[in-house]
Amino acid sequence: MCCLVDVKNIISNIYVDLRYATENNFTGRVIYDFQRCLLLKVAALRLKKVQTDLELMGLGLKIWDGYRPIEAQWRLWEVMPDSRYVSDPRKGGRHARGTAVDVTLVAKNGVELPMPSGFDDFSERAHRCFQEASSEALANRDLLSGAMERYGFVGLSTEWWHFDMVGWENYPVRPISSPLRDC
Repeated sequence: MCCLVDVKNIISNIYVDLRYATENNFTGRVIYDFQRCLLLKVAALRLKKVQTDLELMGLGLKIWDGYRPIEAQWRLWEVMPDSRYVSDPRKGGRHARGTAVDVTLVAKNGVELPMPSGFDDFSERAHRCFQEASSEALANRDLLSGAMERYGFVGLSTEWWHFDMVGWENYPVRPISSPLRDC
């Protein structure tokens, strides 16, 4: 259960839009050059349970980021050296372990539901305690958090979209050369 897997091989109907594989992110440049969302198999299996529950409500998940090599973490840190929003790569990264995922809620057709802020918003609007958004956005944020927490993920206080698998600190940082294996 400690190997990285392509999330689409576990959850075929999940939406994936890896922002750091494109220039459509806060840095304006490509941070890593792979197009598959990778997670530890145990994290992907938990995420599948979240997706299944959401589908019963006519909803689903869209993933913006999963596994991120430590080399990519350094690129993000160079642009935003603020540990409230970007993990200090000297301490390892949560994404670099394959245990963290950045997600949002979508309708069946993949359209994102309203949230208090956009992805990679480095303001108080992104904080989980922010209350000055629409009631719909706040309800969506709470629904996402509840669904993720039910299956062993915990949110980051400064980013409504970021979730760590409980126990993330027990897994090692994985370099980009870490191979995918059949698990």
